[in-house]
Amino acid sequence: MNKTNKNNSRLPKAKGTDMATVYMPKECARKVRHIVLNECNQRIIDEFMMILDMKEKFIEQDVPMPNKLVMSGPPGTGKTLTAFYIAERLQFPLVLVRLDTIIHSHLGETASNIRKIFDFARLSPCVLFLDEFDAIARTRDNNDEVKEMSRVVNTLLQCMDEFEGESILVAATNLADELDHAVWRRFDTKMDYDMPSEQDRQQYIHLLIGSFATMGSLEQSASAMLQGCSFADIEQIVLKAKRKAIIEDSALTLNQLQTAYQEYNPKVHAYV
Repeated sequence: MNKTNKNNSRLPKAKGTDMATVYMPKECARKVRHIVLNECNQRIIDEFMMILDMKEKFIEQDVPMPNKLVMSGPPGTGKTLTAFYIAERLQFPLVLVRLDTIIHSHLGETASNIRKIFDFARLSPCVLFLDEFDAIARTRDNNDEVKEMSRVVNTLLQCMDEFEGESILVAATNLADELDHAVWRRFDTKMDYDMPSEQDRQQYIHLLIGSFATMGSLEQSASAMLQGCSFADIEQIVLKAKRKAIIEDSALTLNQLQTAYQEYNPKVHAYV
């Protein structure tokens, strides 16, 4: 695959503001230092990358290359980090679309903005990341503005059908059931996310603690305490406990983690 170090065309604007934020591969690498993927999702990404590296063989066999990936699952479970991870592995810029600039009070303008951002990705190899994807890809059924919303979704479908070249489209949603079925079918790669397992929690806590001094081994006890928490919650609780240890000039203790947990008071999910 070709490596791209910078975008050669300008980001489109809406209301005088850039429609996206660009993160270069080095920035992406810093963000994914602590990423933990479950075995299935890691396998999906590894295969996705392997296929891109074998482009010539797939062209010879007339087998289409995958270039559209959708992630679904609860907030804080690693979807956004996965987009950064893919960009870092591809050594492409990550173009994080700002939906607040894309979506306009006039839906016709929203459709136009969608086309502009896809045109940009066509000209500038990148990972085009649409977070909260359901905001523009919501089902056309049971909608108060069915006709107007249909225009937005129809434009999105057309852009996805025409999406080719080196860029990769990555979308994330917390509301998979609300995506329009026609949009959902356009993705060649799908990944499901859930709350981290016991093994994932221990691995993530180990990465977050890093070289920080600890009072004994904390991963197993901390993992049990943090059952039902998202990766995002675990990160905030461990960071909060580290701050307490620095203030107290001590090694990190389980008591500090417990206090951080109580103060942060995460919304714990019953399923794991």
